Amino acid sequence: MKPTNTPNSRRAFIKTSAVGLGALGAGASALASATAHMSDPIGAAPKADAKQPTSDVAIWFTSGKQRFAAGRAIPWHPASAPPAADSIQLVVANRFQDILGFGGCFSDAACYVINQLPPAARAQLLQEMFHPSEMGLNVNRTCIGAADSAAKLYSYDDGDDDPELKRFSIDHDREYILPLLRQVREINPETFYFSSPWSPPGWMKWNKSMLGSSMSRQYLSSYAQYFLKFLQAYAAEGVPIQAITTQNEIDTDQHGQMPACTWSQECETEFVIELLGPLFEKTNTSTKIWILDHNYVYWGRVISELDDPDFRRHTNSVAFHGYTGEPGMMSKVHAAHPEVEMHFTEGSTDYNDPHYQDDWTKWGKTYTDVLNNWCCSVVAWNVATDEHGKPNIGPYPCGGILIINPRAQEIIRSGQYWALAHFSRRIRRGARRFESHSLAANLGHVAVENPDGQKVLILTNLGGARNIQLNQGLSSAEVVLEENSITTLVWK
Repeated sequence: MKPTNTPNSRRAFIKTSAVGLGALGAGASALASATAHMSDPIGAAPKADAKQPTSDVAIWFTSGKQRFAAGRAIPWHPASAPPAADSIQLVVANRFQDILGFGGCFSDAACYVINQLPPAARAQLLQEMFHPSEMGLNVNRTCIGAADSAAKLYSYDDGDDDPELKRFSIDHDREYILPLLRQVREINPETFYFSSPWSPPGWMKWNKSMLGSSMSRQYLSSYAQYFLKFLQAYAAEGVPIQAITTQNEIDTDQHGQMPACTWSQECETEFVIELLGPLFEKTNTSTKIWILDHNYVYWGRVISELDDPDFRRHTNSVAFHGYTGEPGMMSKVHAAHPEVEMHFTEGSTDYNDPHYQDDWTKWGKTYTDVLNNWCCSVVAWNVATDEHGKPNIGPYPCGGILIINPRAQEIIRSGQYWALAHFSRRIRRGARRFESHSLAANLGHVAVENPDGQKVLILTNLGGARNIQLNQGLSSAEVVLEENSITTLVWK
């Protein structure tokens, strides 16, 4: 939940705790560098594409004072040879993973702040962010109990030991979380919800607290039932959950400063193979199990777990965060297990970052890199916080896609918001990534084809203003990129 390198940041903490993984990260870092300008396998040369464009290129851009502004349509012309130095080769026939979608997390904090808006303003905001005709965010995360971005510390079974879960209750969520989740799904019926715990109930852990520490094996069976009861209770409230992750950030206890729980690889494997997976099978629970929900640097752990066919029987999806390591590390997992889906499930901004409102190229590059390294979805951390990064029971200044000041009824859209908009407004569920290749410096690029045949190319220009030549088959188009900009291009 913390992307900056300030001394008290989450990234600084996780980097410190991950020192032992440095050797593992070196090779993958080189891989990420090698793939920085290409979507195709390493070493593959650009290929001719028989498909020719059949429409002009529509364009939207964010730069300077412009926000997702429409530009003038760009025509295609016969391609010149050789291609310009700043050019992108598009090969629609070389296709990769399908795209599930984009979104953010409905933490307790986000739901609490959004709920403070007057009903009309709240409805207008949700329409803007989630309706398919607007921003269309359709893959969203929820929290199973309290995260650090919460108004208070809570689980669904607080108190003394309760292995039979007789006290289990989701009453806390009925006030402002569940109503909001239902409203979002009404606005966008294709909303995909996945849910993550930051900690089991404290009595299930060695320190008897939700803050830090690790799981006690004697309660693993009870914890599997806890997941099932959560899913059943949410479904009964009209909010079915399509996937769960076993633990948010599975290899850090955050020094006991916030809800957290460490799981050894052995313990997670035992939990999935012997308890959670079989319980879901026995009860015909269709909710998918996603593993890890932590940083790129843990790619080795993921491969080791997935090498076990008994483990792989119950899960085929991995959730990654981007606070430590490089996106190219995910391609190592794909190389070992190409059938496995990968998802980028958290990336956070700071509410007090001086570039909170204009760091769109940082996030555009992040989202480009994770898609080019096999992720099917991209999800930010909090959908919203207040102007002080609250509610927050943790130690980090986590922000949201939005800052909402309920008293002034002011909404501030972050650079992350505008980056997400460039992806989510034009990429449809079921789109498939295809090859884009370029040697241009400081240029992020990712290309997809929507189910209706519409092509989408997103360019993140981290340098000065320049012209870029697009090449598809025997056609080319000249695109003007503004300084420090994101540009979305659409054509057939």
